[in-house]
Amino acid sequence: MKKSKEVSLVAILGIIANAFLVFAKLLIGFSTRSQAMIADGLNSAGDVFTSVLTFIGNKLASQPKDSDHPFGHGKAEYIFSLIISLSLFFVSFAIISNSFDSIINQEAFTFSFWLIIVSIITIIIKILLFIFSKKVGRKYDSLLAIANAEDHRNDVFLTAGTLLSIIMGIYNIYWVDGLVGMMIALWIAYTGFEIFSSSYQVLMDTTLDPKIEKDIKADIINIHGIDHIDSILSKPVGLEFILIVKVSVNASLTVLEGHSLAAQVKDKLLNYEHITDVIVHVNPCE
Repeated sequence: MKKSKEVSLVAILGIIANAFLVFAKLLIGFSTRSQAMIADGLNSAGDVFTSVLTFIGNKLASQPKDSDHPFGHGKAEYIFSLIISLSLFFVSFAIISNSFDSIINQEAFTFSFWLIIVSIITIIIKILLFIFSKKVGRKYDSLLAIANAEDHRNDVFLTAGTLLSIIMGIYNIYWVDGLVGMMIALWIAYTGFEIFSSSYQVLMDTTLDPKIEKDIKADIINIHGIDHIDSILSKPVGLEFILIVKVSVNASLTVLEGHSLAAQVKDKLLNYEHITDVIVHVNPCE
């Protein structure tokens, strides 16, 4: 499947790029004692973990239907996205703790031009990864790819903050380093919350968007022979929905005529994006 291959490529590129950045950032960060660069490095370490989970989650989600999973493995994408969000919370906590200690103890870092070079390289790489991941995410409506894209976008701004703290350090304003580290941590936590929220809504089987449901009801009631709609229930399956629709028709209709109306309802609703199956139950109406 083309979607699976492109989302996997998003993950593989993220793993390679972030692994390189982890090594570079932590090496220069610890050697200069820059809390902002160390925080940036830990963030990149979290990105490696995120990309690995993206790769695994995409592989599971793209598996075809089988006897145990008649509607496929789509929810694997959201389970792994949930794990990614939780990992971001842990990374955020660790960075806040280190940055707070740095501010309290008034720790200064040793300036090095390598701090600036690594920051600029990071920004360039992350912009390119963001553009590609966002394109794949929008093309296939993939939460995993979109989560990676948002992470890359965040890294551009976070590393820009790291660069600012380094420049301020040249003028002996070292407290900015710890402050930027804390701001990075809070941004990571916010990103984690957004991914968690999106995953949670699907895993908790939230219903259709009210506007879409209104359009669906209008289409059903416009079918000649449908007296009224009794109920519409939706069951999320990954990005897709299964609809259970109950309608009432004239009690004098034959079984064949009632079946024909049910087929019309199903055919009409399957034209909607993200509706993978429709079960129609016909009730008699005097």
